[in-house]
Amino acid sequence: MAEQESRNHNDYFIGAEHLLAALLEERDPAVVDALRSDGIDLHEIYGEVRRCLGKGGERLWEGILVTPRVRKIVTLAEQASGEREVTPLDLYKALRAEGGSAAAQLLRNQAARNTASAAE
Repeated sequence: MAEQESRNHNDYFIGAEHLLAALLEERDPAVVDALRSDGIDLHEIYGEVRRCLGKGGERLWEGILVTPRVRKIVTLAEQASGEREVTPLDLYKALRAEGGSAAAQLLRNQAARNTASAAE
């Protein structure tokens, strides 16, 4: 799904933002629960990720590369899953744990905003 997100935005790479968009699009119940638990609204974060991805540019090459950051996120998810298959929740948690991407920053910012709003 992340590859399709990349193609939909005319990008030639799969970045953390494409991965997050795919996770949000899939609406896996465990990921939705984790978002809620983290104080993140699914619809708000989905809109923010879409704005972050933009419209993309002109594709000059048909290939799709996986960024080193996404490779790291997948490795973290694989380590967390142990012997079982990697789940969408593993990928979500790994994206949050890696923390350096714009996608992780969007998640942190929305969680902080919603936590501050709830405290008021």
